Amino acid sequence: ISGLLSARDFLNALAFRVFYSTQYIRHHGNPFYTPEPDICHELLGHVPLFANSAFADFSQEIGLASLAASDDDIARLAGVYWFTVEFGLLREGDSVKAYGAGLLSSFGEMEWSCAEQPSATCREMGSMADLQKPAVVPLDPWTAGKQAYPITTYQPTYFCADSLKGAKVKIEQFCDTLMRPFFPQYDPLTQNIRVTKAVRRSPRVSTVELQAAKQQDYFSQE
Repeated sequence: ISGLLSARDFLNALAFRVFYSTQYIRHHGNPFYTPEPDICHELLGHVPLFANSAFADFSQEIGLASLAASDDDIARLAGVYWFTVEFGLLREGDSVKAYGAGLLSSFGEMEWSCAEQPSATCREMGSMADLQKPAVVPLDPWTAGKQAYPITTYQPTYFCADSLKGAKVKIEQFCDTLMRPFFPQYDPLTQNIRVTKAVRRSPRVSTVELQAAKQQDYFSQE
């Protein structure tokens, strides 16, 4: 695709194990970070992880939870997706390591999120010159779903899980608390979703409206 999708359309596709990918590449003037997903982000960040069946199931769990979810719950699920699949961290012993695609495809933000002391150059590249290092907090989907986040700079806050398996369990527990008119199940043999009631598709919105709404929402919470 060549633009942004609504959070609902993007997450709904994950339920069917479909991932929408961009086609363009970041500008050569800023190779270490891009505020919008590009083909480097997709191939270096998402594709290797989707080759792992456990991670693919983890991502699909969020997609299944988005089917028939309310607008408020879609916003929460988008936040959970952002702080796990896109910018998630894992703790291994005394080290913090990146598994989120947004980090794996950004040399600069990987240093910012995982280094003991990010360099001044790193902080400046990510528009974080005023911060010495980000806040790294334990993964809590209920908190992550309400956490505001920028889309044009490095993240000031990251959520860190003890393991990918542990993160998946927490996501499943969070998704089970969402109120929905039906509960979907994915049939891997037919690649179809089985539901208890018919699904009504929500109206589409334009890319311009999405970008404006996302920026307004972030700055209104600062």
